[in-house]
Amino acid sequence: MSFFSGYRFFVCLFILLIPAVVIGLMGKKLRYYRLLLTAFFIWWVYGGSPSQLLYLLIYAAGSVLLVKSYLFLRTKYNRNRYIYGCAVASALLPLVIYKVSGLWGGNIFGFLGISYICFRVIQTVIETYDGVIKEINEVTFISFILFFPTLSSGPIDRSRRFAEDDETALSPAEYRELLGSGLYKLVLGMFYKIVCSAVFYTVLTHFFENRYTPLYVAGYAYVYGFYMFFDFAGYSAMAVGTSYILGIRMPDNFNKPFLSVDMTDFWNRWHITLSSWFRDFIFTRFMMDSIRKKRFSDRLVGASVGLMLNMTVMGIWHGLEAHYIVYGIYHGVLLSVTEVYRKKSSFYRKNKNKAWYRMLSWFVTLNLVMLGFLIFSGHLKAVLHAAAAKLN
Repeated sequence: MSFFSGYRFFVCLFILLIPAVVIGLMGKKLRYYRLLLTAFFIWWVYGGSPSQLLYLLIYAAGSVLLVKSYLFLRTKYNRNRYIYGCAVASALLPLVIYKVSGLWGGNIFGFLGISYICFRVIQTVIETYDGVIKEINEVTFISFILFFPTLSSGPIDRSRRFAEDDETALSPAEYRELLGSGLYKLVLGMFYKIVCSAVFYTVLTHFFENRYTPLYVAGYAYVYGFYMFFDFAGYSAMAVGTSYILGIRMPDNFNKPFLSVDMTDFWNRWHITLSSWFRDFIFTRFMMDSIRKKRFSDRLVGASVGLMLNMTVMGIWHGLEAHYIVYGIYHGVLLSVTEVYRKKSSFYRKNKNKAWYRMLSWFVTLNLVMLGFLIFSGHLKAVLHAAAAKLN
C-alpha cells in the first residue's frame, strides 16, 4: 500500500474526504480532522511494515524534540553557529544513515517520505536560526511534517505558510472556491498518473527497453521524460488537490516545464518546491556567505560555483548512485552556462524576445532536458554495456 495508488486507497480517500467537505462548508476549522486523517493513513500505509512505522514515529518525535530544544537554545545563546550546525546535522543524520546504508543493501532509517520530512525539519531549524520562527506549536509542527497527502513525495511546503492555513477557518464561500480547485486538481492528477503515466510506461518497457541504437536511445529519453512528468506531476496534483479539500493551500509543483525556454526557466517550472527549497537554503546562503567572506572576486564566478554546488547536492539527494550524481552535475553545468550566457552575451540581449530565438531556445532546452532524464534513468549504463559488448 502507498499513497495515491490502488483503488482501495482512492475509495477510502474519497469516503473520508466527505466529512472534511461538510466541515469546510460549515465554515469550521479542519485542523483536527486533518490530523485524524493523517494518523489513519499513516497507520494504513505504514502498518504493513512495522520497521518503517517505527522509524517514522522515532524521527517525528525526535524532530519535535529537536526543534523545541533548538528554539530554547537559540533564545538562550542567540545565533551560536556551533549549536545551529549541530541542530541541522541532527535533522539530516537519519537521511544520511539511510542513504549510506542503502549502498550495502541496508535499510537503516528507511521509511517512505524520509527525504521530504527532513527538508521540512531542516527548514524549521534554519528559519529559527534566522529569527523568523519565534515559537513552535507541537501539534501544528507534527501536522506539518506528517501531513499525509505530501508525506511521501511532496510538494515541500514551508512551516509558516502551513501553520497559517492550519489555524484558519475558511468562510463557506472561501472553502467552496478551494474545494472546486481541489477537486479539479485531484481528478487531473488521477488522469495524469493512472492513464498518461501508465501509457508512457507501457511504451517504455515494451518498445524501447533492451534496444540500444541511437534512435531507440533518443526515443527512450523522450518517453522516459514524459513518463516522469505524468507520474510525478500526477502525484503532485493529487497531493495538492487533496490538500485544498482539507483546507491547506499547498503550493503547486509543476508549471508546464516542457515549454521552458532555457534551463533556469525549466527549474522554475519543474519540481518547483524542491528547486526553490534548494535555491533558498543552499544556493542563496552560499552566495551570501561568499560575498561576506569575499570568496570570489567575480560575482558571476561565485554564482556559477553556487549553482554547481546546489545541483550536485540535489543529485546526491536523489541517491548516491553514479547516475544521480552525474545528473546533478550535468544540470549544475547547464545552469552555470545559462547564467554566464544571459549575463555576458550581447547576442542574447539583442534577440531574447524575438519569436525565432525563443523557438530555437525552447527546442535546444527540451533536448537538453531529455538528455538529463536519460542520465537520471540510469539507462545509459545499459547502453554503454551494450556498446562494450559489441566491441568485444
